[in-house]
Amino acid sequence: MAEKKTVTVDESVAAAMDANGDGHISAEEMQMDLEFKRKRLEDEDLMRDAQRNMAWFALFGMLLYPFAVVTAVFAGLDQAATVLGSMAPTYFVSVAAIVAAFYAKEAISKK
Repeated sequence: MAEKKTVTVDESVAAAMDANGDGHISAEEMQMDLEFKRKRLEDEDLMRDAQRNMAWFALFGMLLYPFAVVTAVFAGLDQAATVLGSMAPTYFVSVAAIVAAFYAKEAISKK
């Protein structure tokens, strides 16, 4: 006859899985815990994708901004070119901060 196997779980893990606090982890509670973990992983993945897209959008904006100024000059919109040119320092510093924050977070999370 097969010997009955005893499975143990750390108290902190068991306490987190025991939703109703009765000291027993039911199959439903175990399933809920796995579902919560799966949802958390999906959310973290979506957050990383959104942050990556934001960084790429900011980089493309940095590349396209000078072309907007040049296009305004060629179109004869001197006032628009002046306004765009005066906004450039603030824009580039702000976008560079966004991109730097993204890459710094990535570097820190890899450690």
